[in-house]
Amino acid sequence: MDLVQLRMFCSVAETGSVARAAEQLHRVPSNLTTRLRQLEQEIGVDLFIREKQRLRLSPMGHNFLGYAQRILALSEEALSMARTGEPGGNFALGSMESTAATRLPNLLAAYHQRYPAVALSLITGTSGEIVDRVRAGTLAAALVDGPAHYDELNGCIAFRERMTLISSVDHKPIRSAADASDDTVFAFRTSCSYRLLLEEWFRDGGIQPHNVMEIQSYHAMMACVASGAGVALLPESVLAQMPGRERVQAHRLPARFRDTATWLLWRRDAFTPNVEALKYLIIEQFDDNPVNDELMHPQECINGND
Repeated sequence: MDLVQLRMFCSVAETGSVARAAEQLHRVPSNLTTRLRQLEQEIGVDLFIREKQRLRLSPMGHNFLGYAQRILALSEEALSMARTGEPGGNFALGSMESTAATRLPNLLAAYHQRYPAVALSLITGTSGEIVDRVRAGTLAAALVDGPAHYDELNGCIAFRERMTLISSVDHKPIRSAADASDDTVFAFRTSCSYRLLLEEWFRDGGIQPHNVMEIQSYHAMMACVASGAGVALLPESVLAQMPGRERVQAHRLPARFRDTATWLLWRRDAFTPNVEALKYLIIEQFDDNPVNDELMHPQECINGND
């Protein structure tokens, strides 16, 4: 399978005709027919449903088309950056929900204004999920709770964060895990690093959380906590932007559970102009959070999210 075959496949899929695709690509129809048959033989499935006068994509062909288009787009991006050395093309960025809500609006607006040739797309999720996608190469970079210790990743601190434990306003003061031993914990999925941090705080105090209920958003988390249903851990920067924050009480945690950092991560072998431009824009906009160019090590894995 090569790029020429993928371009042929995409052209036939878009036009529904070998003859029209051949005309677009300045080739003879028989050449396209042969190359498409070779492609189908190589992957072992029929990409088209062949009718008398036209071709229709098969169900597998529809799935394959998305991948083919992405591969061609990435190849164009790679060629563009290799020729110019300037940011451009597609840039898939991953981020935690908290960072996307508090740090990225102004940052991405500035990035778009400065580098209009970059088509930036943002994917949010837990740190664990996002890190896996950077490692797999489906994301060019990510902003996650870090550091992440993998040989193939490199990164730097982007933002300092301070975590806070919240409860309803009428909850008794929480000075240790024992004071929250009977509370339900509201948290994101198990790949959320903030959830792991809160669970570590409980373990450090010799306490098993009463119950952990998974929540899909910070707004839902705030509503549950404000109603008196339990406690949750979130960044102070998120709490400061949440409506109804006066309906919850914040409790100070020890420094080892309170002070965290959001890291910008990328593959060590893929520090592209797009990633480099984002890194230096972060330094420029958030100079109160000095960047620490620290290489990642493999001894410890990141499991986290937000």
